[in-house]
Amino acid sequence: VETLSGGQRQGVAVARAAAFATKFVIMDEPTAALGVKESRRVLELIQDVRARGMPIILISHNMPHVFEVADRIHIHRLSRRHAVIRPQDFSMSDAVAIMTGAMEPPDDIALPEGAVLN
Repeated sequence: VETLSGGQRQGVAVARAAAFATKFVIMDEPTAALGVKESRRVLELIQDVRARGMPIILISHNMPHVFEVADRIHIHRLSRRHAVIRPQDFSMSDAVAIMTGAMEPPDDIALPEGAVLN
């Protein structure tokens, strides 16, 4: 593994996570510090894992990547979950505005059953 590129190492990490996970996979900044080509491959692997029915929790500040692969986006502000949005209903600019406090999340955001906003 030590001779692999950063993107190849991330690919191995994603594959390992998918192979050994039983219920879900958590990925923290999987495309950080990767080039465009390597990031693309990691995002493709994430989509492949998700297509096989494995839920993925993706922690990332890279909004284009988040919007590309997410079904729901949990936006945190000041260490609390501030909103849950669907990428097809909001723009990246809206998500960043909610994140930074420049825009209040709409009151009618549908949260997953049992979810609580603090």
